Amino acid sequence: MPDESTRWTRVGSFSECPTDSPVEFVVEGRIIAIFRVDDQVYALDGICPHQGGPLGQGKLEGCIVTCPWHGWQYDVHDGQHTSIATLKHTSFPTKVENGDVLIALPNE
Repeated sequence: MPDESTRWTRVGSFSECPTDSPVEFVVEGRIIAIFRVDDQVYALDGICPHQGGPLGQGKLEGCIVTCPWHGWQYDVHDGQHTSIATLKHTSFPTKVENGDVLIALPNE
């Protein structure tokens, strides 16, 4: 959960996030993949750690996103790889306020 070492940053509007289809946003020079599943919004680092594929352009089935380059799959809830137990991709806490999607970014 975010604390004083994080800051909430606007990614885009909730209406820009279609249900069951990922979307990419650039936030502070970083690509963020946003996923809307059952009216909940989740955020992962948009770059697949395998070979840099665009997760925000992948296929979303339920809560699993598949990277379009090489088929690596992650649970959008927490970034857990579906078959490599030791691999968890960067995820960000999210919230929706006044129609805007916000993510918690670490203070640097």
